[in-house]
Amino acid sequence: MTGSPSREPSARAVFVPTSLILSSDDVARTLRRMAHEILEHHRDNEDLVIIGLQTGGVDVARALTAHVHELGATSAVSGVLDVAYWRDDAHVRPLVDATSTVIPGDLTNRVVILVDDVLYTGRTIRAALNALSEWGRPRLIELAVLVDRGHRELPIRPDYVGKNLPTAPREAVLASLDGVWIGVEEAS
Repeated sequence: MTGSPSREPSARAVFVPTSLILSSDDVARTLRRMAHEILEHHRDNEDLVIIGLQTGGVDVARALTAHVHELGATSAVSGVLDVAYWRDDAHVRPLVDATSTVIPGDLTNRVVILVDDVLYTGRTIRAALNALSEWGRPRLIELAVLVDRGHRELPIRPDYVGKNLPTAPREAVLASLDGVWIGVEEAS
């Protein structure tokens, strides 16, 4: 991606980048490192399921799965999870139409790696854990995030982190395969 990113996270705010933290090449290297870490912990990868959280975690999970496959774990499968109906902030964030959830079969006794782009308060991960119970009882659930920006409101911690990025609460972070930016969200 050339230039600065722009996204519209809600109808009321627009992301305005102020600093590029990781380039697309940096992100690719980071995901390769994370794939190595995952496989170091899960040498027997027969039961490995990598699930990206809608929307930001989906592309990150797909890229992470591709790296895991390149490293020889060809039996690892990926999926997509939308946690909209399990969120605890529907009164603050209006419920939007759910996007697709694609879970590759029963998760019972499997190792699930949840993947998200940015970890902030931990509330999305809490919702994901609740949602996963609909697809069985995994043997183990771990969390991989491209960016951990701190400011947790729940006792959630990632197992695999691409970049620890301390931020101020007023700052915003945009993370994708194209790069990682710090910025602000301004009213549109």
